[in-house]
Amino acid sequence: MEFTVEQIAQVIGGKIQGDASIKISKLAKIQEGDSNSLAFLSNPKYENYIYTTRAGAVIVKNDFIPKSEVKAALIFVEDPYTCFTALLEQYHKTMLWSRQGVEDPCYIGKNSTIGDNHYRAAFSYIGNNCTLGTNVKIFPHATIGDNVSIGNNVIIYAGVKICADTVIGNHVTIQAGAVIGSDGFGFAPQPDGSYKSIPQVGNVILGNHVDIGANTVIDRATMGSTVIEDGVKLDNLVQIAHNVKIGQNTVIASQAGVSGSTEVGKQCMIGGQVGFSGHIKLADRTSIAAQSGIMSSVTTEGAKLFGSPAFDARSYLKSYTVFRKLPQLMRTIEELEEKIISLSSEVK
Repeated sequence: MEFTVEQIAQVIGGKIQGDASIKISKLAKIQEGDSNSLAFLSNPKYENYIYTTRAGAVIVKNDFIPKSEVKAALIFVEDPYTCFTALLEQYHKTMLWSRQGVEDPCYIGKNSTIGDNHYRAAFSYIGNNCTLGTNVKIFPHATIGDNVSIGNNVIIYAGVKICADTVIGNHVTIQAGAVIGSDGFGFAPQPDGSYKSIPQVGNVILGNHVDIGANTVIDRATMGSTVIEDGVKLDNLVQIAHNVKIGQNTVIASQAGVSGSTEVGKQCMIGGQVGFSGHIKLADRTSIAAQSGIMSSVTTEGAKLFGSPAFDARSYLKSYTVFRKLPQLMRTIEELEEKIISLSSEVK
């Protein structure tokens, strides 16, 4: 798709300096663009690139004054980064949501339906008794099990596995390789030391506006549902165990693991590689630093935690300051001990 600089300026409310008829077909970094590219300049550190860029047009701040000749057309706006981001989002949506139709080979089972404007890529699979809404995009090698319900405007990228009985809301994106609804880690210890598998007969429910990262796994409940509420964002390589509940608008970074039956509150921020014990609760708006270990429930809203086992972040940093000085403190103690022994000898 092509747009003129003038058309782009109208969309973002910018003023043009240069050739408004230049045709733009892609977005690029200012140092990598060509004559058909649109770039932006926001950080002054990159200003030198604007005098050598091959980009056809560059979005700049209203107060930008060139120090030498700029060959590219300039579009002046209040916030170049925000405007470029908006264009990037629109470009991505246009390229992605324009996909329609059915590629061969792919499969849809008995009594399954899918709404208008859908896209089913080659080697995608939809099981029996599934209901999929409008504008659903399913990429190659994605698998959807039986009795799955999917809302509108959902993107399922390549290699995703959505297991039986899963319920997915509207405006959901599931990145490549994610598994939704796999069996939870349920095994009962036996008298002989072995473990007996416990059937996992529940399901997974994803709310609206949920984003699931690549290779993230969300286990089905043993009974009932594993619930991911509206607005939740999970990074790549996150593990959500059976019967977990993640509250609205919570974000969890890569390699975090949430053990079974844990309830995470709303608007929590959880760093990478955080580990949770099972059967605990996390209050709303809790923030947890990367690599922390949560061993017990957190009842104070807005708490900030750090460490393993985790505790108040400020207290942790103060404690860590002491910990770093332990070798020095040990030497000081040993010197004091020697002085005390020496004084005791003198007294005798």
